[in-house]
Amino acid sequence: MPYITHAQLAESPGALELSQVASDEHAPPVAPELLEALLRRRRAAAWPRDEVAAARRALARIDDAVSDAGAVIDGYLAKRGYKLPLAPVHRLVTAWCRAIARYNLHKNRLAPEGKDPIERAWRDALRLLQQVADGKFALGAGDAVAVDKLDARFCSAPLTFGRQQMKAFR
Repeated sequence: MPYITHAQLAESPGALELSQVASDEHAPPVAPELLEALLRRRRAAAWPRDEVAAARRALARIDDAVSDAGAVIDGYLAKRGYKLPLAPVHRLVTAWCRAIARYNLHKNRLAPEGKDPIERAWRDALRLLQQVADGKFALGAGDAVAVDKLDARFCSAPLTFGRQQMKAFR
């Protein structure tokens, strides 16, 4: 189960960016409207067959990047002891999957070191995933693994001189 859906990818980063980075190399980008239609599972009958085929290849590249991002996320979460795949998917995990998949798709991007927002989001996602793996960051209040690992329990012998026992001496 992927941690991000096609509809979520259509919202951000959007079909325009995805068509630019996932289209066939040395070919014009797929029409963003066509990719948007495929991402949102709408009919693509209005476009020529060769364009639809190119868009499907781009969608396959996007799915591969999402799958690779999911594998990276699973690697970090497995180290912490999460039952995989996560269900339901936390919003943070979706954001991390988006950042890692975008970075994977932008493999040929040239940007100054440290000034690329896509690279910065990727590094932030990996940094937070490492913190989750180390037990320094949790996935929210409903995080069963963090509660289980951090829950403090105290056990003691029964009280000898507790309130209930002392009632007999009043």
